[in-house]
Amino acid sequence: MHCLVKQHEPRGNHYLRTHSYETGERALPPIIAERPILSFAAVIVILFYCAFTFTSIALFPTAFSPVVNYLSDLGNSTFSPKGAWFYNAGCILTGLALFPFYAGFYEWYTAERRRKFLMAATQVVGFVSAFSLIMIGVFSEDSMAQHLFWSEVFFVFNLLVLIVANISLLTHSKFIKPIGYYGLAVAVVNLLFVVLTSTPLLEWFTVFTALLYAGLLAYNTMKL
Repeated sequence: MHCLVKQHEPRGNHYLRTHSYETGERALPPIIAERPILSFAAVIVILFYCAFTFTSIALFPTAFSPVVNYLSDLGNSTFSPKGAWFYNAGCILTGLALFPFYAGFYEWYTAERRRKFLMAATQVVGFVSAFSLIMIGVFSEDSMAQHLFWSEVFFVFNLLVLIVANISLLTHSKFIKPIGYYGLAVAVVNLLFVVLTSTPLLEWFTVFTALLYAGLLAYNTMKL
Protein backbone atom coordinates (compact mmCIF):
# COMPACT_ATOMS: atom_id res chain seq x y z
CA MET A 1 0.00 0.00 0.00
CA HIS A 2 2.85 2.40 0.74
CA CYS A 3 3.93 2.27 -2.89
CA LEU A 4 0.97 4.49 -3.71
CA VAL A 5 2.58 7.38 -1.83
CA LYS A 6 5.08 9.56 -3.69
CA GLN A 7 8.42 9.61 -1.94
CA HIS A 8 8.99 13.34 -2.37
CA GLU A 9 5.85 14.48 -0.55
CA PRO A 10 6.23 16.47 2.70
CA ARG A 11 6.24 14.55 5.97
CA GLY A 12 2.78 15.64 7.06
CA ASN A 13 1.17 14.92 3.69
CA HIS A 14 2.91 11.54 3.50
CA TYR A 15 1.19 10.49 6.71
CA LEU A 16 -2.22 11.79 5.66
CA ARG A 17 -2.11 10.07 2.29
CA THR A 18 -0.80 6.76 3.67
CA HIS A 19 -3.21 6.78 6.59
CA SER A 20 -6.18 7.35 4.28
CA TYR A 21 -5.17 4.46 1.98
CA GLU A 22 -4.71 2.05 4.89
CA THR A 23 -7.91 2.93 6.77
CA GLY A 24 -10.16 3.62 3.83
CA GLU A 25 -10.81 7.18 4.97
CA ARG A 26 -11.33 9.89 2.41
CA ALA A 27 -8.10 11.74 1.56
CA LEU A 28 -7.82 15.51 1.82
CA PRO A 29 -8.71 17.51 -1.31
CA PRO A 30 -5.61 17.93 -3.53
CA ILE A 31 -5.57 21.74 -3.11
CA ILE A 32 -5.00 21.19 0.64
CA ALA A 33 -3.12 17.88 0.70
CA GLU A 34 -0.43 19.11 -1.70
CA ARG A 35 0.33 22.27 0.28
CA PRO A 36 2.09 22.83 3.62
CA ILE A 37 -0.21 23.98 6.43
CA LEU A 38 1.75 27.23 6.77
CA SER A 39 1.29 28.13 3.11
CA PHE A 40 -2.42 27.33 3.00
CA ALA A 41 -3.08 29.20 6.26
CA ALA A 42 -1.10 32.25 5.06
CA VAL A 43 -3.44 32.62 2.08
CA ILE A 44 -6.46 32.45 4.40
CA VAL A 45 -4.88 35.02 6.75
CA ILE A 46 -4.28 37.49 3.92
CA LEU A 47 -7.71 36.97 2.36
CA PHE A 48 -9.58 37.29 5.66
CA TYR A 49 -7.86 40.46 6.79
CA CYS A 50 -7.93 42.24 3.44
CA ALA A 51 -11.51 41.27 2.58
CA PHE A 52 -12.97 42.35 5.91
CA THR A 53 -10.81 45.47 6.21
CA PHE A 54 -11.60 46.84 2.76
CA THR A 55 -15.29 46.01 3.18
CA SER A 56 -15.24 48.03 6.39
CA ILE A 57 -13.47 50.91 4.63
CA ALA A 58 -16.17 50.89 1.93
CA LEU A 59 -18.85 51.18 4.63
CA PHE A 60 -17.07 53.95 6.56
CA PRO A 61 -19.41 56.98 6.45
CA THR A 62 -16.65 59.55 5.81
CA ALA A 63 -13.36 59.66 3.92
CA PHE A 64 -10.92 57.16 5.45
CA SER A 65 -7.21 57.86 5.11
CA PRO A 66 -4.11 56.07 6.46
CA VAL A 67 -2.63 59.50 7.09
CA VAL A 68 -5.41 60.43 9.52
CA ASN A 69 -7.12 57.20 10.63
CA TYR A 70 -5.81 54.20 12.51
CA LEU A 71 -6.97 50.84 11.22
CA SER A 72 -8.70 50.25 14.55
CA ASP A 73 -10.98 53.22 13.81
CA LEU A 74 -12.75 50.86 11.44
CA GLY A 75 -13.91 48.80 14.41
CA ASN A 76 -15.34 51.78 16.28
CA SER A 77 -19.14 51.56 16.15
CA THR A 78 -19.46 55.29 16.84
CA PHE A 79 -17.36 56.16 13.79
CA SER A 80 -18.78 53.42 11.57
CA PRO A 81 -22.09 51.89 12.76
CA LYS A 82 -22.48 49.72 9.65
CA GLY A 83 -18.87 48.70 9.03
CA ALA A 84 -17.43 48.21 12.51
CA TRP A 85 -18.52 44.62 12.94
CA PHE A 86 -16.87 43.69 9.61
CA TYR A 87 -13.47 44.87 10.80
CA ASN A 88 -13.82 43.32 14.24
CA ALA A 89 -14.96 40.00 12.77
CA GLY A 90 -12.03 40.16 10.36
CA CYS A 91 -9.56 40.54 13.23
CA ILE A 92 -11.08 37.56 15.03
CA LEU A 93 -11.08 35.31 11.95
CA THR A 94 -7.57 36.39 10.95
CA GLY A 95 -6.34 35.67 14.47
CA LEU A 96 -7.88 32.20 14.34
CA ALA A 97 -6.24 31.53 10.96
CA LEU A 98 -2.87 32.57 12.39
CA PHE A 99 -2.86 29.55 14.73
CA PRO A 100 -2.42 26.96 11.93
CA PHE A 101 -0.05 29.40 10.20
CA TYR A 102 2.32 29.42 13.18
CA ALA A 103 1.78 25.72 13.82
CA GLY A 104 3.02 25.17 10.26
CA PHE A 105 6.48 26.44 11.20
CA TYR A 106 7.25 22.80 12.05
CA GLU A 107 8.05 22.47 8.33
CA TRP A 108 11.26 24.41 9.04
CA TYR A 109 12.41 22.16 11.89
CA THR A 110 15.80 20.51 11.48
CA ALA A 111 17.83 18.15 13.63
CA GLU A 112 19.84 21.13 14.85
CA ARG A 113 18.75 21.89 18.43
CA ARG A 114 19.29 25.64 18.21
CA ARG A 115 17.09 25.99 15.13
CA LYS A 116 14.41 23.72 16.57
CA PHE A 117 14.37 25.76 19.77
CA LEU A 118 14.09 29.06 17.86
CA MET A 119 11.31 27.69 15.65
CA ALA A 120 9.42 26.45 18.70
CA ALA A 121 9.91 29.87 20.32
CA THR A 122 8.58 31.51 17.16
CA GLN A 123 5.48 29.34 17.34
CA VAL A 124 4.80 30.15 21.01
CA VAL A 125 5.29 33.90 20.45
CA GLY A 126 3.17 33.65 17.30
CA PHE A 127 0.31 32.00 19.18
CA VAL A 128 0.32 34.91 21.67
CA SER A 129 0.28 37.35 18.75
CA ALA A 130 -2.62 35.49 17.14
CA PHE A 131 -4.61 35.45 20.38
CA SER A 132 -4.02 39.17 20.91
CA LEU A 133 -5.36 39.91 17.41
CA ILE A 134 -8.51 37.99 18.30
CA MET A 135 -8.83 40.10 21.44
CA ILE A 136 -8.43 43.28 19.37
CA GLY A 137 -11.56 42.19 17.53
CA VAL A 138 -13.37 41.31 20.75
CA PHE A 139 -12.38 44.59 22.44
CA SER A 140 -12.70 47.22 19.74
CA GLU A 141 -12.16 50.95 20.26
CA ASP A 142 -15.56 50.93 21.94
CA SER A 143 -13.69 49.41 24.91
CA MET A 144 -10.65 51.64 24.63
CA ALA A 145 -8.61 50.54 27.68
CA GLN A 146 -8.76 46.84 26.79
CA HIS A 147 -8.29 47.61 23.11
CA LEU A 148 -5.10 49.59 23.70
CA PHE A 149 -3.70 46.83 25.91
CA TRP A 150 -4.25 44.07 23.36
CA SER A 151 -3.03 46.30 20.52
CA GLU A 152 0.27 46.82 22.32
CA VAL A 153 0.56 43.09 23.00
CA PHE A 154 -0.09 42.32 19.33
CA PHE A 155 2.51 44.71 17.91
CA VAL A 156 5.17 43.73 20.47
CA PHE A 157 4.74 40.01 19.87
CA ASN A 158 4.48 40.49 16.11
CA LEU A 159 7.86 42.22 16.34
CA LEU A 160 9.29 39.32 18.35
CA VAL A 161 8.02 36.82 15.77
CA LEU A 162 9.80 38.65 12.96
CA ILE A 163 13.06 38.83 14.90
CA VAL A 164 13.16 35.27 16.27
CA ALA A 165 11.94 33.65 13.04
CA ASN A 166 14.51 35.43 10.90
CA ILE A 167 17.38 34.70 13.28
CA SER A 168 16.67 31.02 12.74
CA LEU A 169 15.66 31.01 9.07
CA LEU A 170 18.49 33.14 7.65
CA THR A 171 20.96 30.31 8.23
CA HIS A 172 18.64 27.63 6.83
CA SER A 173 19.97 26.27 3.53
CA LYS A 174 16.54 26.36 1.84
CA PHE A 175 15.51 29.81 3.03
CA ILE A 176 15.40 32.54 0.38
CA LYS A 177 17.69 35.12 1.94
CA PRO A 178 16.05 38.29 0.48
CA ILE A 179 12.84 37.28 2.27
CA GLY A 180 14.77 37.29 5.52
CA TYR A 181 16.24 40.71 4.83
CA TYR A 182 12.77 41.99 4.03
CA GLY A 183 11.48 40.45 7.28
CA LEU A 184 14.16 42.23 9.30
CA ALA A 185 13.26 45.52 7.58
CA VAL A 186 9.62 44.94 8.52
CA ALA A 187 10.76 44.28 12.10
CA VAL A 188 12.48 47.67 12.18
CA VAL A 189 9.28 49.36 10.96
CA ASN A 190 7.30 47.39 13.56
CA LEU A 191 9.68 48.63 16.26
CA LEU A 192 9.19 52.20 15.09
CA PHE A 193 5.44 51.78 15.44
CA VAL A 194 5.80 50.43 18.98
CA VAL A 195 7.85 53.53 19.85
CA LEU A 196 5.96 56.09 17.72
CA THR A 197 2.39 55.12 18.53
CA SER A 198 0.94 58.41 17.31
CA THR A 199 1.52 57.73 13.61
CA PRO A 200 -1.43 56.09 11.77
CA LEU A 201 0.47 55.69 8.50
CA LEU A 202 3.15 53.63 10.23
CA GLU A 203 0.48 51.29 11.60
CA TRP A 204 -0.87 50.66 8.10
CA PHE A 205 2.63 50.10 6.75
CA THR A 206 3.48 47.70 9.56
CA VAL A 207 0.34 45.59 9.16
CA PHE A 208 0.39 45.24 5.39
CA THR A 209 4.14 44.66 5.11
CA ALA A 210 3.73 41.91 7.72
CA LEU A 211 0.99 40.34 5.58
CA LEU A 212 3.35 40.44 2.59
CA TYR A 213 6.03 38.74 4.69
CA ALA A 214 3.55 35.97 5.53
CA GLY A 215 2.86 35.54 1.82
CA LEU A 216 6.57 35.39 0.95
CA LEU A 217 7.21 32.87 3.71
CA ALA A 218 4.31 30.78 2.43
CA TYR A 219 5.90 30.77 -1.05
CA ASN A 220 9.28 29.75 0.38
CA THR A 221 7.71 26.96 2.44
CA MET A 222 6.12 25.59 -0.74
CA LYS A 223 9.64 25.18 -2.13
CA LEU A 224 10.90 22.96 0.72
